[in-house]
Amino acid sequence: MTTERDPRPVNNETPPPSPRERFYRRERRSVPAAREFAREALADWGVRGRADDVVLCVSELATNALLHGVPPGRGFLLRLLPCGDGVRVEVHDSGDGVPAVPLDPGGSDEGGRGLLLVSELADKWGVTEREPGKVVWFECAVPVD
Repeated sequence: MTTERDPRPVNNETPPPSPRERFYRRERRSVPAAREFAREALADWGVRGRADDVVLCVSELATNALLHGVPPGRGFLLRLLPCGDGVRVEVHDSGDGVPAVPLDPGGSDEGGRGLLLVSELADKWGVTEREPGKVVWFECAVPVD
């Protein structure tokens, strides 16, 4: 008696995309590198529709981490996670303080405009404490090809 193996895959579903993360040092070139990393991950996952919005928000949060959240000699972690019908992006840094959207966006304050962009482009965003520092995150529902 011979047994034949069925060559068809057991599960025809595509496995969900795996999270991606990368650590960046406190240096100017980290922001464009973070943008490129995010763009590549989104393309690998088949995200097209709001990829530019996600990459812009990554750029803003990476810039904020470098300017306000990363003490000398440290860096930040960028994590992209598929979630439901979208993507969640987290920027982990070791700085203190809680970022906030400026109360008067048209005012003379120099900071906060990046978070204003994130609050407008992302479906949700927030800050979570960690020791040391914080995680600034956002989520966007994104169409996947």
